Amino acid sequence: MSTADTLAAPARPRPGGLAGETLALDPARPLHLARPTEQLTAAVVSIAWLRAQGDAVRDALEARHLTDDEAAHAAGLRLPKRRYEWLAGRLAVKHGVLAHGRRHWGRTGRTRDVRVGAVAHGLRAGKPVVNAPVDVGLSHSGDFAIAVCGPRPVGVDLEHERRMPPMLTSLLTADDHRAGTSADPDRRRLAGMPLPLRWACKEAVLKHFGFGLRIDPAEVALHAWRDDHTYTWHPGPGLLHHAPSAGDGRLHSWARRIDGYFLALVWT
Repeated sequence: MSTADTLAAPARPRPGGLAGETLALDPARPLHLARPTEQLTAAVVSIAWLRAQGDAVRDALEARHLTDDEAAHAAGLRLPKRRYEWLAGRLAVKHGVLAHGRRHWGRTGRTRDVRVGAVAHGLRAGKPVVNAPVDVGLSHSGDFAIAVCGPRPVGVDLEHERRMPPMLTSLLTADDHRAGTSADPDRRRLAGMPLPLRWACKEAVLKHFGFGLRIDPAEVALHAWRDDHTYTWHPGPGLLHHAPSAGDGRLHSWARRIDGYFLALVWT
C-alpha cells in the first residue's frame, strides 16, 4: 500500500482512556491503528489521502489488497467518490482485522486473505462480516473510513460537521427541555451534546445490533452523557422487539468529538 503499508503502531491507551486518547483523524495519514479499549481494535483510512494519490495509486492498491471478486466490484463503481469511499472502507476493515489478529492471537496474514462480506437478508442485511473470528463495524464520513473490530458485536458511527435538517433536529432535541432542567448533571450535559454527535450515538446503537436505519432512530432514546464521554440510552419497544438484549444494560456506549468529527462506539 506504499505509504499506507507502513502500519502505525497502535498507541497505548492511558488507564481508563478511550478513543479520544488513542485515535487520530488526520487527512494526511493514510492509515492509523488504535486500541480504543483492551478488547477493541480500530483502523482509520484517509479517503482524502487516497483521492490525492490519484487513480494510478488507487488501482495499485486494489490490485494488491483486494480479492478478485472485490476488485471486480470496485471496477463496477463508476462514480469516483463512491469508489474511493468503498476502497477506504475495505482497507480499514482488512487492516483492522489483521491488527486485531496480531494483537490477540499472534496471527499474521495478508490483506487479500481477509474476505469482507455482508449479511444478505433480513433486518441485518448489509452488516459487514469477515472470514475471521471477530465482529466488525464500519462507518465513513467526509475524509475518513473507520473500522472497529472486537470479540463481540460492535457499533461505530462517524459523522462530519453538518447542519441537521429540521426533521432530524426535532428528533434529536425532543428531550432537551427535560434534560436541561434535570437535577442529574450528566443528564443536563446531554442537552449540550452537538447534534451530529447525538445522531452518531443513535446510529452506533442500531449498528451494534446490525439493524442500521432499518429501525427507527427514535427507538434509541439518549439519556445522559458523562464527563468521561460515556453515554446512556434507553431502547424503545420496537428495538426491544427485534433485540431483547438491548434492555439488559450490558452494553458500553462512548461518544466524543475528535479532530472536527463526531464518533460514537457501542460494544459489549
